[in-house]
Amino acid sequence: MKFVKMQGAGNDYVYVDCFNQTVNDPVTLAQQVSDRHFGIGSDGLILILPSQCADVQMRIYNADGSEAEMCGNGVRCVAKYVYDHGIAVNSCLTVETQSGVLTLELFTDGNDKVNRVRVDMGQPRLCRHEIPMLGDGQSQALNVTLEVEDRTFVVSCLSMGNPHCVVFVDDVENFPVHYWGPLIENHPQFPRRINVEFVQVISTTEVRQRTWERGAGETLACGTGASAVTVAGFLAGHTQRMITNHLAGGELQMEYHESGALYMTGPAVEVFSGEFPESKP
Repeated sequence: MKFVKMQGAGNDYVYVDCFNQTVNDPVTLAQQVSDRHFGIGSDGLILILPSQCADVQMRIYNADGSEAEMCGNGVRCVAKYVYDHGIAVNSCLTVETQSGVLTLELFTDGNDKVNRVRVDMGQPRLCRHEIPMLGDGQSQALNVTLEVEDRTFVVSCLSMGNPHCVVFVDDVENFPVHYWGPLIENHPQFPRRINVEFVQVISTTEVRQRTWERGAGETLACGTGASAVTVAGFLAGHTQRMITNHLAGGELQMEYHESGALYMTGPAVEVFSGEFPESKP
């Protein structure tokens, strides 16, 4: 199986071009390739497929084999792959995801290779039933309390095509993400589990984010999470509509437009390519 490993702000995935080859068991394959000791090493697997309603389709499988609805950093790298490999030739393209069709604007370097992508992430989904989260389905979950063991967190929960729980903290670098992350991810309030963003506000135009990603653990970046943080920060009065989000793997430029749409601009980098055995012992 031919593959390409790419990363966006450190959020790395193994990408497989399914225009020319077939993946029969993506769940097992995601677990194998993601292993950082015995596989390629990644946050998951992304399949690039033909689409009936967009230029291409992407399917995302987390490191544990569970399928995710969307990935903001991953979709930027999909755009880079399809442009750099001639599958799509326009600087504006569409990608079908499990949460809808996204529109992307591509920026190229001097060699006509994509190095940055601006993604229209769509509008946030704020109602509990859209996240999903228990409680009155039509109500929002902004600045609500969440009881976790003996601690009460003030959280804002929303969906950017996949579920997010945003927690503002004073010192994100020293916050015990690996302890509280899995407890919130698997909290009974979230029937399909949830991604968790721990965020420190630096100023009204800058934040620092760490993400505990559903099915993958802590990752160096999360684009849909950065979008959720932008919405939660603005609605809570912490930040403005345009911010720079500093993640462990790099920076993302975020905009919560007055129309309600979220725009994310960030890097897309090819790390290496190779071949992976179709079956491993």
